[in-house]
Amino acid sequence: MIRPDLDLAAVRGFLAVAEHGQLTLAAGELGISQQAVSKRIAKLEAVLGISLFERTRTGVLPTAAGARFLPRARALLALADETVAAVRAFPRPLRVAVLGERQAAVRSLRFFLDRHPGAETEIVVGDAVVTSRDALLSERADAAFARAHGGPRPLPAHIAAAPALLEPLHLLVGRRHPLAGRNAVPLAELAGTSVWVPGAAVPSEWADFYRDLGDFANIAIDTARPEPGSGIGRMIERIAASDALCTFNGDDFDTPYHPELRRVRVVDPAPAYPHALLWDAEDPHPDLTELLAHCRAHYNADTAASCWLPEPDRPLFVG
Repeated sequence: MIRPDLDLAAVRGFLAVAEHGQLTLAAGELGISQQAVSKRIAKLEAVLGISLFERTRTGVLPTAAGARFLPRARALLALADETVAAVRAFPRPLRVAVLGERQAAVRSLRFFLDRHPGAETEIVVGDAVVTSRDALLSERADAAFARAHGGPRPLPAHIAAAPALLEPLHLLVGRRHPLAGRNAVPLAELAGTSVWVPGAAVPSEWADFYRDLGDFANIAIDTARPEPGSGIGRMIERIAASDALCTFNGDDFDTPYHPELRRVRVVDPAPAYPHALLWDAEDPHPDLTELLAHCRAHYNADTAASCWLPEPDRPLFVG
């Protein structure tokens, strides 16, 4: 049996398109032309014998096969990067894991890198299958932005945590939703309603966060998943077109634009997702010091008093 040889450049092209949902943005990230990105995807599809993307009105979305390939592509590239770093003569960069490129932690990390141009730092992007915490525990990363509590497995005692960012949540609704004309809604007013959070279907620290929020505010967290391979773009389209669907969204999350989408702040208290910086206290990377100092200096502790947090997170973020 002849096994297909995967071109890592083509795999990087696939990953960039999957993350951005548009060939133009992927080309900008890779520093190549849109035509070159298309050629890489076509080459990869030819090798695999499958279609990886389908076109939509706003860009492209992974097919079901593309969605299955996505976490494996990330793992493959991470292993390739680790292999290169292992044989280099100079020390490897600080590897910092984030859950996804749209997450608030990425914006905080890029803020740090813009002000520390000499920092040798690599961003390791995880997902629901291989999370940022998994990357840290498997030693694929030296630090991770993630929640310090919850999830199917507790963190080992040697993993240290520092508060990095409290991210208040708002509601995303379509313009025909009953809340669309509101600037803000008290959390208590959402009691008895249903909020669609399909990502909470995965056993994880964020699923536990939404479970605790639902219990606290008497909100039904709907974890029904969208159709396979639909991605965040399709989810946004469904909410924008609906007069009933709504979802929680972080204030600093990079949400795809849609003209029919409306944002409604949740207040009194504002539920906030607690992003911590995690690292191995027994074997810290020597370049972690500056990033840790950055997180401690810029953590928005002044907002903590007006936010709702799960009880396990309060000592780290409020105490």
